[in-house]
Amino acid sequence: MPELSSLLAFALIAFGMVLTPGPNMIYLISRSISQGHAAGLISLIGVVLGFVVYMLCATFGITALLFAVPYAYDALRFGGAAYLLYLAWQALRPGGRSPFQVRELVPDGPRRLFAMGFLTSLLNPKIAMFYLALLPQFIDPAAGNVLTQSLLLGAIQIVISGSVNALIIFTAGSIALFLRTRPFWAVVQRWLMGTVLAGLAVKMATEAQR
Repeated sequence: MPELSSLLAFALIAFGMVLTPGPNMIYLISRSISQGHAAGLISLIGVVLGFVVYMLCATFGITALLFAVPYAYDALRFGGAAYLLYLAWQALRPGGRSPFQVRELVPDGPRRLFAMGFLTSLLNPKIAMFYLALLPQFIDPAAGNVLTQSLLLGAIQIVISGSVNALIIFTAGSIALFLRTRPFWAVVQRWLMGTVLAGLAVKMATEAQR
């Protein structure tokens, strides 16, 4: 199994990414504020199912890739670092839109809420890149079964993302009001997240081949 330090680093990246604005966060916040917590949670179940689909598809593909293609680990490592830098820029760039700027959504029933959450997750490029470019470079073939490691790391991402998104759903209204009345803290949040992501990208790109 991966070392504890590696698991903690992976958990930190997963935590940073779930706090980085993207389609899932924007949809869940807007749905929760416009239609209530229950609607947000139903949508979140669909989002989490999308995570599971990505985890299973990527896990079996990654397992085959790391064993079949020389230098695949390095290619994925640099791809992951580049994507973290892109997310850092998205957080820091001037004129970035806050996910707490709510979009008006037409009320939907439970089935549609679930389906829209699922589709939003499947069509989210951030999740696709996470599993294809970031997760693989935390897998160490010398540390045990690659498939088991992939499933463990995927489960960590799902638990962290699901928990954080659930918390956001219940606090979306309060956070939106806080940031709207205190724009300074919105800037602080963006710079803090951008700095963390950029630091993780540099560490990832410069670490030695396992």
